[in-house]
Amino acid sequence: MDVAYWIVAGLLALFYVYAGGMKVLRSQEQLRPMMGWVDRVPTALVRVIGTLEILGAAGLILPPLTGIAPVLAVAAAVGLVLIQVGGIAVHVSRGEARLIGLNIALLVAAAASAWLGTTWL
Repeated sequence: MDVAYWIVAGLLALFYVYAGGMKVLRSQEQLRPMMGWVDRVPTALVRVIGTLEILGAAGLILPPLTGIAPVLAVAAAVGLVLIQVGGIAVHVSRGEARLIGLNIALLVAAAASAWLGTTWL
């Protein structure tokens, strides 16, 4: 189970550091071609979402790696599930239900990471 956790959590962390970093560092004009929803939300909220994604990625890796409060890895995974639930809601509200495939895959991976992380509890 540990190997499965590290594979899933590592891939999720890489994705979320990249995606969150883009949301934190790029302007709305730079994000618009790949994330059309940024027009509907304030820039500050886009930055907050990006920051939460980066913190979630760190939460997946650092607690189990250091052995300090590994339960936080499960909390981080649940937080990433909630971010994807929000992403799905935004896409559906915009009439973009065809675009939720990645959100669903990330939601399932984060849920699997949360479940695999319970082996430390």
